[in-house]
Amino acid sequence: MATSSSSARSIPVYGWLAQKNRGYYLTGYAILLFMGAWTAFPVYWQIATSLRSDADLYTPVVALIPRAWTLDHYYNVFFGAKSQFGVQFTNSLIVSVMTTLIAVTIGSMAGYSLTRLRFFGRAALARVLVYSYLAPGTLLFIPLFVMMNNFGLRDSLFGLVLAYLTFSVPFATWVLMGYFKTIPIELEEAALVDGASRFTALWRIILPLAAPAVVVVAVFAFTASWQEFLYALVLMQAKDKMTAPVGLTAYVVGDTFYWGQMMAAATIMALPPLVLYLFGQRWVIQGWTAGAVKS
Repeated sequence: MATSSSSARSIPVYGWLAQKNRGYYLTGYAILLFMGAWTAFPVYWQIATSLRSDADLYTPVVALIPRAWTLDHYYNVFFGAKSQFGVQFTNSLIVSVMTTLIAVTIGSMAGYSLTRLRFFGRAALARVLVYSYLAPGTLLFIPLFVMMNNFGLRDSLFGLVLAYLTFSVPFATWVLMGYFKTIPIELEEAALVDGASRFTALWRIILPLAAPAVVVVAVFAFTASWQEFLYALVLMQAKDKMTAPVGLTAYVVGDTFYWGQMMAAATIMALPPLVLYLFGQRWVIQGWTAGAVKS
C-alpha cells in the first residue's frame, strides 16, 4: 500500500512535467538561477573580502568562506591614522545631493517649457540637449578642466556639481519631456483659466502627476554623480576635496593593494544608491515603463 500510495503521488509530478512548455519553463528558471548567482557572486566576494583578516587575505589559497571574520577594515577606513574616507564620503554625498536637486529642478522646468510652450528654436534646443548627453566624458573633461581652472573652481565641490550637470540635466529633461507629453493638457489649462501661473501649474499639477518620472531622474542623477570617477579625478586634486570613488585609489600604493580596506570602502559606497533605489523602486519601475504603450 505504501508503494502504491507513493506512485500515485508521483504521477501528477510527471504529468506536470509532460505538459506543453514545462521544459521551457524549467530551462528558463535554471538560466535565471544561474545568472542570478553569477551576478550576486561578485557582491558576495566583495563583502566577504572586507570581512577577512589580513592573514586570511594574503594566503596562497583564499577560501570561499572567510576563516576569520573581522571588522578591522571598516574601522580603519573611517578611523585610520591617514584615512580621509569619511571626509571623501561626505563630499560625495554633498555633490550627489546638490546635483540631484539642481538637475530635477532644471530638468522639470526645461522639460515643461519644451513640451508645453511654443517658441522659436524649441526643436533645435531639444536636439542640442540630447546631443550634449550623448557626448562622451572623455571628450569633455579637458575643456571642463580649462574652464574650471579659469574660473577658479578647481578643488571646489560646486565646480564638480556644475560638471556633473552636463550629463544629468539633459537626461532629466528628456525623461520628463516624454512623461509630460502623457499628461492631458486640459488639466493645466483649467488651472490657467482659474488664474494659476505657469509655475503654479507645473508645481501643483504636473509634477505630482509625474512623480514616477521625477523619481527616475533623481535616482539616475544621484547614482551617476555618486559613482562618477573621471571628472572628480581631473578636477579634485586636494585629498580633503576628493570624492569617495577617487579616494579608493589611496588603497593602492605602488604594487601593494590593501584589499580589505578597499572592499570595505566599496561596500560602504554601495549603500546610499541601494537604499535610494529600494525606497523608490515602485516609482522607478513606473517611470521607466511610462509611455511604453501608446494610448
